[in-house]
Amino acid sequence: MKKQISVLALGLSLVVGAALAGCSAGGGQSASGNKSAPNASQEPAPAAKSGPQVFRANLTSEPSTADPGLAKDATSGAIVRATFDGLTRLDKDSKPMNSIAEDVKISDDRLTYKFTLRDAKWSNGDPVTAHDFEFAWKRVLDPKLAAEYAYQLYYIKNAEKVHANKLGPDELGVKALDDKTLQVTLENPTPYFLELTAFYTYYPVNKKVVEANPKWAMEAATHVGNGPFKMTAWEHKAKIVLEKNENYWEKDVVKLDKIEFFMIEDDNTALSMFENDELDWAGQPFNGLPTDAIPALKESGQLVVHPKATMYWYKINTTKPPLNNVKIRKALALAVNRQAIVDNVTQVGQVPTMGLLPQSMILKPDGYFKDNDVETAKKLLEEGMKELGVTKLPPITLSYNTSDRHKKIAEAVQDQWKQALGIDVKLLNKEFKVYLQDLHELNYDIGRLGWNADFNDPINYLEMFREKDTGNNDTGWENSRYKELLIQSATAKDAETRKQMFAEAEQIFMDEMPIIPLFTDVDVWVQKEKVKGVQVDGLGFVDLKWAEISE
Repeated sequence: MKKQISVLALGLSLVVGAALAGCSAGGGQSASGNKSAPNASQEPAPAAKSGPQVFRANLTSEPSTADPGLAKDATSGAIVRATFDGLTRLDKDSKPMNSIAEDVKISDDRLTYKFTLRDAKWSNGDPVTAHDFEFAWKRVLDPKLAAEYAYQLYYIKNAEKVHANKLGPDELGVKALDDKTLQVTLENPTPYFLELTAFYTYYPVNKKVVEANPKWAMEAATHVGNGPFKMTAWEHKAKIVLEKNENYWEKDVVKLDKIEFFMIEDDNTALSMFENDELDWAGQPFNGLPTDAIPALKESGQLVVHPKATMYWYKINTTKPPLNNVKIRKALALAVNRQAIVDNVTQVGQVPTMGLLPQSMILKPDGYFKDNDVETAKKLLEEGMKELGVTKLPPITLSYNTSDRHKKIAEAVQDQWKQALGIDVKLLNKEFKVYLQDLHELNYDIGRLGWNADFNDPINYLEMFREKDTGNNDTGWENSRYKELLIQSATAKDAETRKQMFAEAEQIFMDEMPIIPLFTDVDVWVQKEKVKGVQVDGLGFVDLKWAEISE
């Protein structure tokens, strides 16, 4: 029986001031309950197979790391989320529920969180303690680690100053009161803090393991986690094997015995493996599907389409001529025909977006410019070239990581720029790990990147560009007023004021155009009918904790 095409509602609302489900402002109250939640989008599972349950999927490329403190991309995140567990974990609706934290008490002023840890162990048998969390967070903020997601901890008191070496690590607002009690003090009330503690940058690491071997996270033999699965094999650029972690605190809910992640860059090959019953899942969030195969998969009823809070855009190296000219950047942005791309290339309901934010948190629904505004683009290009004193643009390269989908989108944009503006743009694809490093080192002109929201609030996108040296900025752009607005938003007295600050900041951003937004994305995949309970939430996160293989 073929699966009917499924379009799952996103169900995410804009969160700008009120506490999310699971947070409590009362001094004697605790956060949400600690029961695990299976994916409610799945029907009740039939009887499980009697043999070993093995889930097979394709990651496309080598993860850059399996260290939660250094993870920065969806590929690494899939491995880390399977092999680690945080104080909280997100349910199917992207709401935080207690995980390693058995109980959470929040002070009346919403500045102090006291987490009581349950009995839990690392995959090597060591106990998981509050000291592991304190060590992990201080490690992320150590400039020597060069963690690109360090700014995600800036909600903690003094975290930014510690990261900048202006204060010592002992001044950080986190302290293990004993093995089972972690006290965290925030800079300002943060309604979504319990969502943050479910994000992998906030995961613990085993101090003994980390200090014994700086490369502990890059080989299966030395990798130690505290999650539902443990890494048992890593054949670099070929395959990662995860197996059920018998030391996991909630091992009884984990049904999969083994996960096999392959690293096959060609999406057509991966889809063929799925059709030949060598993979149980093909497509996002793990890897892409060939764009040419989308219509047939949709027609057959096999395709699952899942909206998410994710933007697909092109980042611009604003330090490099001619892209250091804002009018040139704007000309390129306005000349893109996004509707044609989502209709003819991606084909599964992506929404053309003319701003920084995805649909679930959008502040200006009509966008900051018109899609496919070729007339204005030509005018801006001419003005920009005059300002640069050139009659012909120097060569421009559009880069992307190896993927059939990224290639097809890049080819469409390349053709649009040629037809609309007469610009010749070279395309360049790179292996993902190398590609990310080149972006970070500004070794590119224009580069593709998708951004999955870490939590459903505009600050998650806006803060990325707060400073040019912020780990995930990668554009060389910054603006003092933009930064000031983000800082002020942290102490906004009400949701509407905070929203207005965000709107002004986004206006500044789009006026200077360090990125070219294309569309709010969706996840699309095909899966075997025997696969149940894979949790893909509205943020695009995948969690295999509750997955199983059933007949």
